[in-house]
Amino acid sequence: MSLPPLHIPPDGGSPVFLVGDTYTTLLSAADTGGELSLAEAIVPADAGPPPHTHHGESETFVLLDGTLRVTVGDEQFDVEPGGVVYVPKGVRHSFKNTSPDHPARMYFLYVPGGMDGMFQEIGRPGVRGQVGPPLDPADVVAMGEVAEKYGYTLG
Repeated sequence: MSLPPLHIPPDGGSPVFLVGDTYTTLLSAADTGGELSLAEAIVPADAGPPPHTHHGESETFVLLDGTLRVTVGDEQFDVEPGGVVYVPKGVRHSFKNTSPDHPARMYFLYVPGGMDGMFQEIGRPGVRGQVGPPLDPADVVAMGEVAEKYGYTLG
């Protein structure tokens, strides 16, 4: 099966608000024949998702704006714009925006694709590039409920 080339404009993608962040799927697993998923995240000041482990895909973070602390296993990386962090599948990780008052913006790439489905399934409609509403504990519960389906564990 041959896939067509794709162009996603700066205002394109499928944005959702989830766990206090804004996730915009730019390339879904469906778009790439399952090869990868690419998403943009806007992470509010002093925020980030809970620790988790992806069991079926690796994840690569590319920081575009702001500052992040990415914890991968027992290592911590303080990341500045232009920095990249690779997380092999099966390794517990988390990230936090270390700025007290500015959002961080990054791309993250999943190989193979598929995690994008989780964002669309449990996120609320969002606006690309905007900081989302504060963390809703119901989002963490929803993440736990679909964890097996998307092959990850929380904590």
